[in-house]
Amino acid sequence: MGGERVRRGRGSSVRRAAYAATGVVLLAGCASMPDNGGLRGVESTPRQDAQVRVFAMPPREDATPTQIVQGFLEALTSDDPEYRTARQYLTREASKTWQPELSTTVLANGPGAHADRPDREDTGAMSYTLTGTRVATVDAEQAYAPDSGPYSKIVHLAKDEKNGQWRIDAVPQGVVMGRSDFQRNYMSVNKYYFASNNAETKGTDLPMAVADPVYVRRKVDPTTRMVRSLIDGPTTWLDPVVRSSFPTGTALRKGAGPLTPDDRGRLTVPLNDSAAEVGTGRCEEMAAQLLFTLRGVSPAVEEVELRADGGQLCLLTQDGAETVATRGALNQPDYLYFVDEERRLVRIAAGTSDTAAEPVPGALGEGEKALRSVAVARDERTAAGVALDGKALFVSSLVTGSSLGDPVLSSAGKSEQDRLTTPSWDSQGGLWVADRNPAKPGLYLLEKGAGEPLEVRTPGLDGRVRAVRVAADGVRIALVVEQGDRLSLQVGRIERSGPADGADERPAVTVLELREATPELEQVTAMSWAGDSRLVVVGREQGGVEQMKYVDIDGSTPDVPLPAALTGVKAVTASEDETAPLVAYSVDGIVRLPSGAQWQKVTAGTAPVYPG
Repeated sequence: MGGERVRRGRGSSVRRAAYAATGVVLLAGCASMPDNGGLRGVESTPRQDAQVRVFAMPPREDATPTQIVQGFLEALTSDDPEYRTARQYLTREASKTWQPELSTTVLANGPGAHADRPDREDTGAMSYTLTGTRVATVDAEQAYAPDSGPYSKIVHLAKDEKNGQWRIDAVPQGVVMGRSDFQRNYMSVNKYYFASNNAETKGTDLPMAVADPVYVRRKVDPTTRMVRSLIDGPTTWLDPVVRSSFPTGTALRKGAGPLTPDDRGRLTVPLNDSAAEVGTGRCEEMAAQLLFTLRGVSPAVEEVELRADGGQLCLLTQDGAETVATRGALNQPDYLYFVDEERRLVRIAAGTSDTAAEPVPGALGEGEKALRSVAVARDERTAAGVALDGKALFVSSLVTGSSLGDPVLSSAGKSEQDRLTTPSWDSQGGLWVADRNPAKPGLYLLEKGAGEPLEVRTPGLDGRVRAVRVAADGVRIALVVEQGDRLSLQVGRIERSGPADGADERPAVTVLELREATPELEQVTAMSWAGDSRLVVVGREQGGVEQMKYVDIDGSTPDVPLPAALTGVKAVTASEDETAPLVAYSVDGIVRLPSGAQWQKVTAGTAPVYPG
């Protein structure tokens, strides 16, 4: 039996004992192993009801090496909080050094295991090679990243001389599992920090919250784990552009947890003495971070009470959090904008079933300049439009009688496709646009939508920017990048640095650490932000057909329904406010997708956009 190959993946069924009354499922991976004949694959555990918890079976007496390896792999997919059952498959020494929280490796079909020397079972030592195809990793910070390539790790077993039982005495750090088990075990949650490298949101003095998506185990006290993760600080990728209101050294009070809201929806969070001296304003920012974060993992939390040194620091409700800080998803658009058949900027009230559009006030709505694409500032007081030939970018107030003036940026590209992209506004009133001119490609920022365009530095950018969308927080940017015949979606971090004292240079703006959000798509043809950390993307895989899907900025696929199919999509727009319907420009003109419905035609037109 030791020479057989073990595989966790899709195959035959796994035997389970289910206790419906207590909501427990026992994984009996090793118990399902036959003692003779060929080994059958053991399929990954199916998705269970949210109230059902899955636990693994401990090793049985006189389990073979193959059964020990199989049982250990099965135990990694259980809801055991500290992997206590998995540790029973290890020697005492291996259990002390194994750190499952260091990483999670996600494979396409679960790990296979092959005995390297089947004939060594009689020697009291054996090794198995775990194999598979990597699709993602989750690191010690709980940050997700797409991955690819073969997976190969060694597991070594030894036979105890006293009791004759096989156990694993050398095991790779972290855990490994198949994609279906990962989707059952883990969920993506946004934790929130505040933008630190820019001013407050235009028109308000509230700090702007920035989403930092991480993955936590669904049924292993996710509330407490997210509170700890939030207090520990942002992920390395986001850290340079955000701040946390939790003082350095803050942690949950020793022995605190699990944290659960009371019957009034109040969650009490006891902190150590590092937070004891914070003032009310800072404490309320801390509570707002918690409330924004917990909304995605524990909807029952209606208010947060922070305590330290035996007393209350502050108390904040969900509604109160929105008076302390803001975030993109809280900004509900007043209008949907697009270009009509007369090439004017027009609008329809957002959140309505209206189909009749009206020209916007001012020059852009009067048809003074034929438009190809547009962008409206987030306060909906100013708009930018690219001329029909793509050569010039104009900015105008949305006020009756406003003039158009001279272009704020021009392109010398020889063809329309090699000129200016659709522009995009950040929350501070900055206007972003890319020039696709092959002779001089560049990404530009016009602070406050005016003045001399500032060329944005893009170290590490391999290719030419074909589309630009800035997040509401102003510290993250999504780019469609052309690399040869491929169009990929990449997300970068925006860093700003001011000139030295007395220097005449302008502040430097840099997009850093671009990372691919849709590695499986070969051609991304349209995209838009669709939430605090989510984008909607139109594209196709190699040899595939066009599809529309949601992706998170870390490259993972959110657990939400796909948009209804739509053919011939040329542009798409969504709002960070997830209640606003998705809108697209297709062969049918301007169409929208109300929640729970099919695509509906609105009217003729092109280039739809929500503010931003």
